[in-house]
Formats: sequence, C-alpha cells, structure tokens
Amino acid sequence: MINSYHFKPHNISRWIIWSSFALLLAVVPLVFNSSFSITILSQMGIAIIACLSYNMLLGQGGMLSFGHAVYTGLGSFLAIHALNSVSGGTLAIPVSLVPIAGGVAGLCFAVLFGWVTTRKSGTTFAMITMGVGELIFAMSLMIPEFFGGEGGVSGNRVTGKAFLGITYGPPIQVYYLIAIYTFVAVAAMFAFTRTPLGRMLNAVRDNPERVEFVGYNTQRIRYTAFIVAGFFAGISGGLGALNFEIVTAEVVGAGRSGAYLLFTFLGGATFFFGPIIGAILMVLAFVLLSEFTQAWLLYLGLIFLFMVMYAPGGIASLIMMNLRVASFGKMRGLWVGYLALGFTALVALVGAAGMIEMVYHMQINGAQGGAMKYLGVALSPANFNSWFGCVFVMLTGVGLFELCRRQFAHDWGRVQEEIEKEIKRREAL
Repeated sequence: MINSYHFKPHNISRWIIWSSFALLLAVVPLVFNSSFSITILSQMGIAIIACLSYNMLLGQGGMLSFGHAVYTGLGSFLAIHALNSVSGGTLAIPVSLVPIAGGVAGLCFAVLFGWVTTRKSGTTFAMITMGVGELIFAMSLMIPEFFGGEGGVSGNRVTGKAFLGITYGPPIQVYYLIAIYTFVAVAAMFAFTRTPLGRMLNAVRDNPERVEFVGYNTQRIRYTAFIVAGFFAGISGGLGALNFEIVTAEVVGAGRSGAYLLFTFLGGATFFFGPIIGAILMVLAFVLLSEFTQAWLLYLGLIFLFMVMYAPGGIASLIMMNLRVASFGKMRGLWVGYLALGFTALVALVGAAGMIEMVYHMQINGAQGGAMKYLGVALSPANFNSWFGCVFVMLTGVGLFELCRRQFAHDWGRVQEEIEKEIKRREAL
C-alpha cells in the first residue's frame, strides 16, 4: 500500500511580513536613539494596540463606539493600582505582568458594560457607549479614592529585584517591554480575524439579518467581540500606566475616545493594518504637530473632513489601490500626476495655513504684537498685504490643483481600463 503525504505550503509572504514587523520593532530604537524618540516610539506601540482593539468593534464588527477610552482608561487605573500594590509588597507579580492586570480589568468592565451596550446595534449602540463613557468620566471626578481626583494616581515602575539587570528605569527597557506586548497583541488580534468568530463578526457587520436566519445569535457575537476588544484595550492602558507612571481622569474622557475613532478611520478601518497607520499618526499629531501650531486640532478636523469626502477608506485604501496599479506595472503613467497633485496641494495648504495662523495670532497672541513669523516670512494680521498674499497663494494652489486633478482622474481611469483588459486577457488564457 502506498502512503501519500500532503504538506500544506507555508505562506512565505506572511512569514516575511511578521518577521519584518518584529525586526522593525527591535531595530527602530537603535536608529532613533534619543530619549525623546524612545518616548514617542513607546507611545506608538501603546496606541497601535488601542486602535487595533477599537477596530475590532468599528472595522470588523461595524460597531461605532464613542466610549472606547473607558476600557483603556480603566485598564490604566487598575494597572497603576496593581503597580502600587507591587511596590507595597501586597501583590507578588513582576512589573512586566502589570499590563496583564490592565487587560483583565478591561475584560471585566467589557463583560459588565458590554452586556448592556451590545444588546442594541447601529446608532443606539453608539449612543449607549457615549452615555457609558460620560458616566465613567463623571465618576472619575466623584471618587477620588480610586481615581485620584484632579491629580490622578501616580506610581513607580522601578520596584522589586532587577531581573537580568532589567529595572524598567531606563526608557529603552520600557520600550522593549511595550514592543513585545505590541507584537504579541497585534499577532493575536490578527489571528482573531481568521477565526470562525472573527468571520462571523464580519458577517454580522455586513448582513445581520442573514446571520440570524442561519441560526447565529448576533448579540452574542457582538458581545464576545466586545469583551475581546476590552481585554486588548486594557493591555494598552496598562502599558500606558507603566510608561507614564501616572494616570489621570483624562484617560477615560470623551476626547480620548474621539481620538481613537478619528485616527482609526484616517488609517483605514476596513484593513487590518489601517489602525496601525492611524495610531502612528495619532502620536505624531499629539506630540509633534501640537508643538508646531496652536491650530493643530483645526488642521486635524480639516484632514478628517477631506478624508471622509474623498477617501472614505482611509490611508490604507489609498495604499492598496496603488499597490494594485503597481502590481500591473502601470505606476509609471501616474507618478508625474502624483507629484503635480502633491505640489499644488502644498501650495494651497501654505496659503490657507497662513490665514489660519494669522487668525489664531490675533485671538491668542494679539498682546505680543502685530507681527508673526510664518515659514520664515513676516506676516501681520493688521496688514492687508499679508492677507492678500495668503489668499492669492491659496487660490493659485487650489486652481492648479483642480487642473491637475482633472488630468489625473483621466489618467487614472485609463490605467484602470488597461488593468481590467489585462485581467480579462489573463482569465482567457
């Protein structure tokens, strides 16, 4: 009798992607090795877990939540209390496992609140999550014994005996702990999308009536996914508590929940790697952009508006569309158009930003004098020429951008037709 053995081929591309991701997490602090860079990289790792956990609700389950900060925030508070218990000798766990305490807290609170919120879907679900978020934020100011009042709760991560010289005092040690948690959490959440539960969650998002018809309980599926998302959100909160060594009421506020929603959408909620892009942008916006201009929230709002209007799939969708074009070798016919669009958009942005900065200067810094520096040029809100110059630059950029956009739309349509013809030709072979 002849035995036949069948081996499932390895997915080489997936091994390459995950190995590259792990290598990137390990190498990037060696390239950007300043203390400021390490702090930013640590925050990016924390934000990646938070945004991916939020996308389990929004992108995979179609559940628009306005209160996801409840689970990251409560995870942070429980983690900081666990850290203080470790410092006081009443809790015998290593500091590296403190984020797990935050994850367990996020899971438990998701079990509690999720039973109520997931009983409804759509707009009702969103409103309930908003109500729960406001409730927890109000409680954070009413129960100072747990939430620490306006000053928050602080801790010290350098406690206990050092293990192999690791005390978590230097920021680089904290970064690598966050990197390990980030890699494991991202891999676990990606694996969740490939499970039957993850597939059914997608089905509930797309057609809940049909899911009910084939015998599945849509509320139970949403509830289970809500609990899993709460666990990973708590992990993110626990890592944040270790990184900053202080937790305040702001971490459960509506602003934090809105940031998760905004940047998950900007990154691309329909793709798994979209929230990773959004998380990186969130840290860059909050840490770097806020240092350059006082109007950074206005710029974020405008970016969100234009993304909703012209690229509702987020940055990830734009990347995938162009990867498709590149895979057919058609990018050569578009790169000139991309350069023209980018340059004209930059010209329009320079003019519009000049007017915005002058308005903010008048309202906030008017007492400091009439003149201001913008991109090395002196602008004065009281001078007509400054306003005329900004308006002229903006309108010139907008006009040129529209001309380039029309030509690019024509070239893009031609390239798509060529791709469709190539697909049909390959299918006919």
